Amino acid sequence: MTRTPRLAQGIGQYVTLIALLALLLLMLAPFGLVVINAFKTPTEYASNGPISLPGGLYLQGLVDFWNRVDFTNKLVNSTLISLSVAILAVVVSLLNAFALGIGRVRGRVLFLIFFMVASTLPHESLAYPLYYFAKFVKLYDTQFSIILIFTVIQSAFGTYLLSSVFSTFPREMIEAATVDGCNKLQLLVRIVAPVSLPSLSVLFTFFFIWTWNEFFLPLIMLISNSKQTVPLAIAILQGQHNMDATTTSASALLGILPCILFFLLFQRTLTRGITAGAIK
Repeated sequence: MTRTPRLAQGIGQYVTLIALLALLLLMLAPFGLVVINAFKTPTEYASNGPISLPGGLYLQGLVDFWNRVDFTNKLVNSTLISLSVAILAVVVSLLNAFALGIGRVRGRVLFLIFFMVASTLPHESLAYPLYYFAKFVKLYDTQFSIILIFTVIQSAFGTYLLSSVFSTFPREMIEAATVDGCNKLQLLVRIVAPVSLPSLSVLFTFFFIWTWNEFFLPLIMLISNSKQTVPLAIAILQGQHNMDATTTSASALLGILPCILFFLLFQRTLTRGITAGAIK
């Protein structure tokens, strides 16, 4: 009698695994096509189509695109902006959430509602006021303007998320640290921040990736070619010049590859952060 339920359970697990693998292949198929076509010659693409495998390792498309957009400069710009936003947004989120989640300031609920609404605003609605604000304070067409804007945008979400985490922070630990003579700064630096490090690492990873992929606001705020980011340079180049499919695939591969490498580097940290949050 017990074999039938176990057999059915085993079959169900295999079916679930096969379905998840099929879904994974479906999600990776576009990226696989990009990789395949990035290493094809234009002649191979025209003769055999986009699904065929390349006859060799053709790197000229990658080299041509790299030189055409000065990809080294765009890579430095995106890395500088994304890292700056990720670090600053995590710090601002931590300070705000400490005041709201642990400090229990007055009007806490209203502040949380404000941050929640701010994190859901579409960027299109922010373009007009941000453009004129940057013009007014002489920050238009500067990388600092993008860093400032996305620090505020990302920290709105980070504040809302961390505040919910800090609201469940053990009060006994806070009271014990206070009795031992910790002031608020010491409580934040020595107790709250180390305990919350997994959540902070998750936010850091997400903030970096989200900022790296941003396109609309940098398109408005950065008009100088030397200050543009990777997604912006790729889109503008494709609009200005007719590129063959292999060079387009090479540009897409170079645009997404740094982001994937960053994710792989922080994958273990991200997994630990999510697991720690689930257990907590």
